[in-house]
Amino acid sequence: MSQIRIEEQIGGAILHLKGQFIGGDETDQLKEHLKSFAENQHNSLIIDLESVTYLNSTALGVLISAHANFIKRNGKIILCNVSKSLENIFVITKLTLVFTIAETLDEAIKLLN
Repeated sequence: MSQIRIEEQIGGAILHLKGQFIGGDETDQLKEHLKSFAENQHNSLIIDLESVTYLNSTALGVLISAHANFIKRNGKIILCNVSKSLENIFVITKLTLVFTIAETLDEAIKLLN
C-alpha cells in the first residue's frame, strides 16, 4: 500500500512518499498531487523518497513530466533520501543528470533557499 503525505512549507511543499509506485492508483494520485502543485503556482517542491521501495517506469515518467513542468515555470523539484536501490534506477536511466538529488531532507531544504 502506497501513501502520499503532503507537508506545506513557506514557498513550497514537501511530498513524503511511501511504498511502491508501480503505475496503479498510487501513481495516479502522485500525478494529481504534482498537477495541483503546479496549478497552485508552487515553485518549490521536495519529494522525499525515504520510504519508497520501488518506482516503475510509469512513476518515473510522472516525476519527469512534473520536473519539466516546474522547470518551465522557473520552479524546482528536489528529490531526497533516495535509497541505494532507487539510486541505481536513477543512475541507469541517467535521471541523476535531470534531477537535483539531496541526501537528506535538511540538505534538500537548504538547496531550495
